[in-house]
Amino acid sequence: MSELPDLSGTVTLVTGAGGTIGAGIARRFAAAGGAVVLHCRRSRAAADALAAELPAAHVLAADLTDDAACHRLVDDAAAWRGRLDHVVNNAGVQPVEPLDGMRAASWRAMLDATLTSAFSGTQAAARVMRDTGGSVTHIASIEAAHPAPGHAHYAAAKAALVMHARAAALEYGPLGIRVNTVSPGLITRPGIEDAWPDGVSRWHAAAPLRRLGEPADVGNACVFLASPMAAWITGQDLTVDGGVSARPTW
Repeated sequence: MSELPDLSGTVTLVTGAGGTIGAGIARRFAAAGGAVVLHCRRSRAAADALAAELPAAHVLAADLTDDAACHRLVDDAAAWRGRLDHVVNNAGVQPVEPLDGMRAASWRAMLDATLTSAFSGTQAAARVMRDTGGSVTHIASIEAAHPAPGHAHYAAAKAALVMHARAAALEYGPLGIRVNTVSPGLITRPGIEDAWPDGVSRWHAAAPLRRLGEPADVGNACVFLASPMAAWITGQDLTVDGGVSARPTW
């Protein structure tokens, strides 16, 4: 018996699938039996390599800071197999920049890449799904509620994603379209222990489950929210952080 809900016959678009978390999400949808459209912007080689390992995958490239490109991406994803059931808005950026001295251009670039791209993608998806229903999941972050130094623009964008999902759930619910967010904590990636040993050590000490998250942990949450098991769940934020957010801050 599969550990995942059965998504056979469905098509899911995962944005930012050339990255670590996006690839992990795509792999879990594929493991659930679904076909996956892998979006990338610059990581075409990584997306192509991922597509080669999945049973049913298709790669599309687009600049999601361009509203028209977002709409074309969703239309092309739906055209691949004649349907689109789920969208996971995972694409985004995570630069570190102190708030004091941050330029407005940096602030706008963060919002365009992380928030406005999800707005455009969700709007486009709703037009495709309006007669069939479906689900949209934004990848937010625990920083939506617990900002870190140097991440003012990132935390603000992720907090806005959570509220966008709630607002979209309210307006698109009558069409049978559910919109939720998944908020991961620190997710492992190649080389993170060497690049940030202090941060990894502090995370292990703070997390009740005593480990970093895996991309599959995020993917499992997304599959659940897309599945019939979550048919009455919309406008919600699912935190996937090993329990860090439950730790007292005083």
